Amino acid sequence: MKHSNVQLFKRFYPYMAKYKGILAADLFCAGLTTLCDLVLPVIMRYITNTATDSAQMLAISGILKLATLYFVLRIIDAAANYYMAGAGHIMGTKIETDMRRDAFEHLHKLSDNYFANTKVGQIMGRITNDLFDVTEFAHHCPEEFFIAGVKGLISFIILALINPWLTLIIFACLPVMVVVCSRFNRQLREVFRKQRVQIGELNAQIEDSLLGVRVVKAFGAEELEQEKFAEGNEKFLKIKTNGYRLMAAFSTTTRLFDGLMYLIVILAGGIFVVKQYINPGDLVAYIMYVTTLLATVRRIIEFAEQFQRGMSGIERFCEIMDADAEIFDAPDAKSLENVKGEIEFTDVSFEYPDDHNKVLKHLNLHIKPGERLALVGPSGGGKTTLCNLIPRFYDATDGVVSIDGRDVRHITVKSLRDAIGMVQQDVYLFSGTVYDNIAYGRSGATKQEVIAAAKMAGAHEFISTLARGYESYVGERGVKLSGGQKQRISIARVFLKNPPILILDEATSALDNESEYLVGKSLAKLTDGRTTVTIAHRLTTIQNADRILVLGGDGIEEEGSHEELLAKNGKYAALWNGAKRLDSQTF
Repeated sequence: MKHSNVQLFKRFYPYMAKYKGILAADLFCAGLTTLCDLVLPVIMRYITNTATDSAQMLAISGILKLATLYFVLRIIDAAANYYMAGAGHIMGTKIETDMRRDAFEHLHKLSDNYFANTKVGQIMGRITNDLFDVTEFAHHCPEEFFIAGVKGLISFIILALINPWLTLIIFACLPVMVVVCSRFNRQLREVFRKQRVQIGELNAQIEDSLLGVRVVKAFGAEELEQEKFAEGNEKFLKIKTNGYRLMAAFSTTTRLFDGLMYLIVILAGGIFVVKQYINPGDLVAYIMYVTTLLATVRRIIEFAEQFQRGMSGIERFCEIMDADAEIFDAPDAKSLENVKGEIEFTDVSFEYPDDHNKVLKHLNLHIKPGERLALVGPSGGGKTTLCNLIPRFYDATDGVVSIDGRDVRHITVKSLRDAIGMVQQDVYLFSGTVYDNIAYGRSGATKQEVIAAAKMAGAHEFISTLARGYESYVGERGVKLSGGQKQRISIARVFLKNPPILILDEATSALDNESEYLVGKSLAKLTDGRTTVTIAHRLTTIQNADRILVLGGDGIEEEGSHEELLAKNGKYAALWNGAKRLDSQTF
């Protein structure tokens, strides 16, 4: 959805209004600098007209007084300009910071569906590069337009008092210039929008290639990646080239208007002097005011690029803020306290909003407090979806998911997720130390508590062998650690959180046998006394589950303990026998 400039200004205004005191002072200083520019033509007009009428009347003392006045004005101009350049830019930076903070906060409110359909590189571009130009925009936009308005109005009044006809002739060019500039501005806006989209694509491509650099090297696909990047880079070059050509045409057109206005002053002004409609000093004032006006117009034109970049950045910011936060606290939402861990699905159906793929249909399930429930079945059967509905990563399309008898949609999101711990197959470790990643489980945890959690997760022994122990840097996404080590750190993180409800999403499926054994011991400790929902592909890991569900296209197809399901000789038994044959072939 495209926004008009007026709509964007309305969205941007609350951020600027927060600093209205600084803005008012900045505009006051802008007015002082404008005063200096407008006084000089009046001084030169007085000196020229006085000297033309009678050189004797132009006393040295009078010139000294005028020079002193202008010197004082220049000191004022310097002080005002210092404030504008300093405080004005700081105000712009604060606005940029506020907008980036709000965008970052809003992104964390969006559902998984948004991130599934939006490239991270595009998001990164919107909250970093796109907002860089807002600093200049926030500072210069009100300032430049204020100065232009003041100079234009006062110049018109002064010149009209000197000679209204010549003034009307000169100012008649300005509407034509405004119309032409407006057309160029619209085209520039579109070019800058395309630039930002393409740089976001480049960021996404770079991120994708670098994060998968081991796969790239393993398949010898360096040239392929370079070709893909070169294609995107060349596209960005073409967009920027078109933008600079447009800027060149814009600049050339405005220079032609500059020449036209000077030509009018020379022709019409010269004729008016010959006809004695104006004095030579008045013509000097006209030339200086026209020069001042054109300098202002030139600044506005030069600012036009920054203006459109700023508007484009604000528009891309608004696109983030306009993304619906599908998961939010209901007005009557209350905190979840004294959690027992009873979970119930009542006639629950779910379909993904982007492709309307129906995953769950009229599911009914009751999980007792402290029960260890395992989910098995083919891919696409809804195992992960079922687990994602408990912490409200998505909301059920129909039906009710409840914890301890309370609909999760009427529980505050924070308290709900505080009560749930998750260990996933694809472990994500943040760039930082081992200690930082474990401590992420609970804000404010002591070092002793972090170490105790690591010991319970079976991670303390290997951590102690690292070069810097708990202060060892894990690398981007934990690349310096093995899969089993990363998994045990993630388990330690959940131990530290100590939630009453636990979700294990294929937590050991990507590990080797030795790592699986070690992680399995840690998970056995972790699940003790907690309501646990486990998704498993390796059926040997869930033999001791209290209950196993086989999920398929028709929902819950089988249910019971490991022994009961084997006795039924149904789908679970087929999966178990197939897994055993595969293991025997492997060894």
